[in-house]
Amino acid sequence: ACPIHPRQRGFISASGCSENLKLLQLLVKCAKQEHRDLGVVFVDIAKAFDTVCHQHIIAGLVQRGIDPHVVQLVREMYRDISTYIL
Repeated sequence: ACPIHPRQRGFISASGCSENLKLLQLLVKCAKQEHRDLGVVFVDIAKAFDTVCHQHIIAGLVQRGIDPHVVQLVREMYRDISTYIL
């Protein structure tokens, strides 16, 4: 329902970490050789769905034009949920 961006490394069977590190090394090398500025941003989204407001997730799905049936399925998954640690 939601296409995966080619740079996405989560939830797919690929050695994403090493591939991304090699890509970063190549970018740094090229920037040095061509005497260009390079800015790098690292974003840690570990356990993102545990920390993002569920309403923001729903709003993001709607904004991206995801099929309303899929949005409703996700909305139902988050309704009245709770976690118990035994």
